[in-house]
Amino acid sequence: MLRYIRYVLIAVLMVLLLTVALANRAVVPVRLLPEDVGALFGVTWQMEMPLFLVLFGGVVAGVVIGFTWEWLREHKHRKTASEKKREVARLERELAVMRDSTTVPGDDVLALIEKPRKAG
Repeated sequence: MLRYIRYVLIAVLMVLLLTVALANRAVVPVRLLPEDVGALFGVTWQMEMPLFLVLFGGVVAGVVIGFTWEWLREHKHRKTASEKKREVARLERELAVMRDSTTVPGDDVLALIEKPRKAG
Protein backbone atom coordinates (compact mmCIF):
# COMPACT_ATOMS: atom_id res chain seq x y z
CA MET A 1 0.00 0.00 0.00
CA LEU A 2 2.74 2.45 0.92
CA ARG A 3 4.52 1.60 -2.33
CA TYR A 4 1.51 2.78 -4.32
CA ILE A 5 1.25 5.98 -2.29
CA ARG A 6 4.93 6.63 -3.00
CA TYR A 7 4.38 6.06 -6.73
CA VAL A 8 1.43 8.46 -6.73
CA LEU A 9 3.46 11.15 -4.93
CA ILE A 10 6.36 10.73 -7.38
CA ALA A 11 3.94 11.01 -10.32
CA VAL A 12 2.38 14.17 -8.86
CA LEU A 13 5.85 15.65 -8.31
CA MET A 14 6.85 14.86 -11.88
CA VAL A 15 3.71 16.49 -13.26
CA LEU A 16 4.32 19.55 -11.07
CA LEU A 17 7.95 19.87 -12.23
CA LEU A 18 6.93 19.40 -15.86
CA THR A 19 4.28 22.12 -15.47
CA VAL A 20 6.84 24.52 -13.96
CA ALA A 21 9.28 23.71 -16.77
CA LEU A 22 6.69 24.35 -19.49
CA ALA A 23 5.55 27.60 -17.86
CA ASN A 24 9.14 28.91 -17.60
CA ARG A 25 10.76 27.89 -20.86
CA ALA A 26 11.66 31.43 -21.95
CA VAL A 27 15.38 31.98 -22.55
CA VAL A 28 17.03 34.31 -20.04
CA PRO A 29 20.60 35.58 -19.79
CA VAL A 30 22.58 34.29 -16.82
CA ARG A 31 25.55 36.49 -15.90
CA LEU A 32 28.48 35.76 -13.62
CA LEU A 33 28.46 39.32 -12.22
CA PRO A 34 26.03 42.26 -12.43
CA GLU A 35 26.63 44.40 -15.53
CA ASP A 36 28.22 47.36 -13.70
CA VAL A 37 30.54 45.20 -11.59
CA GLY A 38 31.42 43.07 -14.62
CA ALA A 39 32.30 46.17 -16.62
CA LEU A 40 34.45 47.43 -13.74
CA PHE A 41 36.48 44.19 -13.59
CA GLY A 42 36.29 43.43 -17.30
CA VAL A 43 34.38 40.18 -16.79
CA THR A 44 31.31 39.98 -18.99
CA TRP A 45 30.63 36.24 -18.96
CA GLN A 46 27.02 35.52 -19.90
CA MET A 47 25.04 32.46 -20.91
CA GLU A 48 21.53 32.14 -22.34
CA MET A 49 19.42 29.28 -20.95
CA PRO A 50 15.77 28.46 -20.24
CA LEU A 51 14.46 29.85 -16.96
CA PHE A 52 13.36 26.43 -15.67
CA LEU A 53 16.97 25.22 -15.88
CA VAL A 54 18.04 28.18 -13.78
CA LEU A 55 15.31 27.41 -11.22
CA PHE A 56 16.00 23.67 -11.05
CA GLY A 57 19.76 24.30 -10.99
CA GLY A 58 19.32 26.58 -8.00
CA VAL A 59 17.26 23.96 -6.18
CA VAL A 60 19.82 21.23 -6.92
CA ALA A 61 22.70 23.48 -5.82
CA GLY A 62 20.85 24.28 -2.58
CA VAL A 63 20.24 20.61 -1.83
CA VAL A 64 23.88 19.69 -2.51
CA ILE A 65 25.15 22.56 -0.34
CA GLY A 66 22.72 21.61 2.45
CA PHE A 67 23.68 17.93 2.41
CA THR A 68 27.38 18.81 2.42
CA TRP A 69 26.91 21.26 5.28
CA GLU A 70 25.05 18.66 7.37
CA TRP A 71 27.61 15.96 6.58
CA LEU A 72 30.40 18.24 7.80
CA ARG A 73 28.39 19.33 10.84
CA GLU A 74 27.69 15.75 11.93
CA HIS A 75 31.31 14.65 11.65
CA LYS A 76 31.83 14.85 15.41
CA HIS A 77 28.86 12.54 16.02
CA ARG A 78 30.12 9.96 13.53
CA LYS A 79 33.60 10.16 15.09
CA THR A 80 32.21 9.61 18.60
CA ALA A 81 30.07 6.68 17.41
CA SER A 82 33.04 4.96 15.75
CA GLU A 83 35.17 5.45 18.88
CA LYS A 84 32.42 3.93 21.04
CA LYS A 85 32.06 1.04 18.61
CA ARG A 86 35.78 0.29 18.82
CA GLU A 87 35.64 0.51 22.63
CA VAL A 88 32.70 -1.92 22.80
CA ALA A 89 34.53 -4.37 20.53
CA ARG A 90 37.64 -4.14 22.72
CA LEU A 91 35.62 -4.72 25.89
CA GLU A 92 33.81 -7.69 24.33
CA ARG A 93 37.16 -9.25 23.38
CA GLU A 94 38.47 -8.62 26.89
CA LEU A 95 35.34 -10.20 28.42
CA ALA A 96 35.68 -13.26 26.18
CA VAL A 97 39.30 -13.69 27.31
CA MET A 98 38.25 -13.35 30.94
CA ARG A 99 35.48 -15.96 30.53
CA ASP A 100 37.89 -18.41 28.88
CA SER A 101 40.55 -17.96 31.54
CA THR A 102 38.29 -18.61 34.52
CA THR A 103 38.88 -21.93 36.24
CA VAL A 104 36.12 -24.49 36.46
CA PRO A 105 34.73 -24.72 40.00
CA GLY A 106 35.58 -27.77 42.07
CA ASP A 107 31.95 -28.79 42.55
CA ASP A 108 30.70 -31.08 39.75
CA VAL A 109 27.17 -29.68 39.85
CA LEU A 110 28.38 -26.08 39.54
CA ALA A 111 30.76 -27.12 36.77
CA LEU A 112 27.86 -28.57 34.79
CA ILE A 113 25.69 -25.49 35.36
CA GLU A 114 28.38 -22.93 34.54
CA LYS A 115 29.80 -24.86 31.59
CA PRO A 116 28.81 -23.03 28.41
CA ARG A 117 26.46 -25.04 26.23
CA LYS A 118 27.29 -25.58 22.61
CA ALA A 119 24.55 -25.48 20.03
CA GLY A 120 24.13 -28.83 18.47
